[in-house]
Amino acid sequence: MENGEELKVLGTWPSPFVIRVKIALNVKGLVYEFLEEVEGLPVKSELLLKSNPVYKKVPVFIHGGVPVSESLVIVQYIADAFPNINGVSLLPSDPYDSAIARFWAVYVDDKEAKEELVKQVHDGLEVLEEAFIKCSKGKRWFNGESIGYLDVAFGCHLGWLKAAEKLEKMKLLDEEKNPNLFAWAEGFCSDDAVKKAMPENEKLVEYGKKLVIKWTAAAVNDSQTK
Repeated sequence: MENGEELKVLGTWPSPFVIRVKIALNVKGLVYEFLEEVEGLPVKSELLLKSNPVYKKVPVFIHGGVPVSESLVIVQYIADAFPNINGVSLLPSDPYDSAIARFWAVYVDDKEAKEELVKQVHDGLEVLEEAFIKCSKGKRWFNGESIGYLDVAFGCHLGWLKAAEKLEKMKLLDEEKNPNLFAWAEGFCSDDAVKKAMPENEKLVEYGKKLVIKWTAAAVNDSQTK
């Protein structure tokens, strides 16, 4: 496929996994069209159903009419399809370092999917603090000199992490406990490629409040029907 072919991202604005894809494309300096699915509607668009008939969910990346699904798979695809664009490599050239980055990316998503207790979140961040020290090798990013695969994989969740801190009035990413990770997060969120993709914190907080109301009402209705 040629780099000049049309690029599209199908997704919803609050999804960290959609944000992940947008950041990866921004880091590469690639121009794309964002096609927004309407959040909360029971009926999915025809394009989504056609592009991701297996899971029927976002994000979907469309390159020259060919769809790719699942955010980590998409970021990997971007790394492979546009290896020399903008002088940035999303994955280390060393096979072992590349494998380690992929391992920790899966770890991040596993934690996001399964962990709910604050202690477990703190424990996960402590593990990632150690991972950052080993992967970054004294450089600014997990990927070293530039934002890469693992930076994008974890960094896409920072907006919601900060929103959760505000909603719950607690500190999750602590500068004293996780100094390297804290500094990395501040730098990541300040990067232009990230700022273009990351929703404003207040917007995520307000959306989070609506979700809490929705979930609370659903829980009440469920208890009344039992």
